[in-house]
Amino acid sequence: MNPRLDLLQPYPFERLRQLLQGITPHPALSAINLSIGEPKHATPELLKKALTDHLGGLAAYPATAGLPALREAIATWLKKRYQLHAIDPATQVLPVNGSREALFSFAQTVLDPADQSALVVCPNPFYQIYEGAALLGGARPVFLNTTAATNYHIQPQQLDAATWPHVRLMFVCSPGNPAGAVMSLEQWKDIFALADTHGFVIASDECYSELYYDEAHPPLGALQAAQLLGRTDYRGLVVFSSLSKRSNAPGLRSGFVAGDAQILKKFLLYRTYHGGAMGLAVQHASIAAWSDEAHVIANRAAYAAKYRAMLPLLPVTLQTRQPEGGFYLWIQLSTDDVQFTQQLLAEQNVLVLPGSLLARECNGINPGKNHVRVALVAPLEECVEAAHRMRTFISK
Repeated sequence: MNPRLDLLQPYPFERLRQLLQGITPHPALSAINLSIGEPKHATPELLKKALTDHLGGLAAYPATAGLPALREAIATWLKKRYQLHAIDPATQVLPVNGSREALFSFAQTVLDPADQSALVVCPNPFYQIYEGAALLGGARPVFLNTTAATNYHIQPQQLDAATWPHVRLMFVCSPGNPAGAVMSLEQWKDIFALADTHGFVIASDECYSELYYDEAHPPLGALQAAQLLGRTDYRGLVVFSSLSKRSNAPGLRSGFVAGDAQILKKFLLYRTYHGGAMGLAVQHASIAAWSDEAHVIANRAAYAAKYRAMLPLLPVTLQTRQPEGGFYLWIQLSTDDVQFTQQLLAEQNVLVLPGSLLARECNGINPGKNHVRVALVAPLEECVEAAHRMRTFISK
């Protein structure tokens, strides 16, 4: 067996299940699960129709590079969304089976298992796929703590000058998970400069890019930042996006990567052997989804309504704010996050995720400790009820 598998830590939700063993939720209260970021809004009918209309595609092997029409639809969306002057659908766009699969396999493409000093930079807290991808690629993950003191942004200066030459890959998430912070142009400029100096690849995870709450100011994307800074070849940069959150289709397993053509050429080669082709029916459903914005605007409005309804109900002792992007509340507590989660479930039958499970100890702290992540994925009425129960819980 691959010995690197022993380096992997249990996934946060497996750890959560273990922490909740023996706890009996309040039997008189209905269960409200806000622990996992799984969209619960309805999948658009146009997507489902396109999927069923093309079930004949199940009889054919799909090409790993995807249909030209799908790559064109994604490129068209990218140009409109980020005001890109140009992006070549044939060489700078590649469909993938969801951003999770792509983030993992991309690291296996970039990393050299023989490079025993290789490092992968991750934000902390982070999406655990980053860590697993680094470890199974033969590298060691290093972390940049994101806290209230950093306004939940990564700060590259946390790594010393001797560390950066060993970095081969850097994961960035904007809007971030869990705090929803969005990278600024100046922050991108600093990261691009580091990448140019030390030769590492940037993987920008933008799966929450379409969940924002100021229609006049959508979050800056990495490709957009690169163009604004004169990097029109997107060198050293690959972005990852998905229909899971944008279009409420997590089960479709559909997304894309876009950016540096030379890197994507190698990634396509890897995926040809890895078996990363997207089914034709899914590709046609994806074309329909990327070609429509009405359902995305309605989706944002539904999440915005939850923030408006919930935030005034939460007690001030639960320190939080509406994020720039995403569908989470990242709540700072005055007590232990695991105990809070266990007691909230026992007394109010509301399940949240302890922040410490999303982070690793780095520089003497776990930046997720004494935080909980609340995913606003349940219906509005359930989210409001959860806020009332959390208020009752705190008052006791």
